[in-house]
Amino acid sequence: MAEPRAYEGFDCAPGLKLEAHERLSAVLIDGLKDRLARLEDEHERLEKRVWLAVYGVAAAIIASAFQSILTAVPGIS
Repeated sequence: MAEPRAYEGFDCAPGLKLEAHERLSAVLIDGLKDRLARLEDEHERLEKRVWLAVYGVAAAIIASAFQSILTAVPGIS
């Protein structure tokens, strides 16, 4: 009597498609997370530049006001 053959398991096409789709989705999501992290870093740098510009303008206005006060007060050279 012959021994029954042990058949190897195989993946069916729909299962392979689903697995490939899951891998592709994971890669796309990782890419989006990376892009979001880079955008957040750029946003933070831009925000620092904007605040630096705001403080620079405020300092120029205060310096101008201080200079006009000094020229308006007699006796101070």
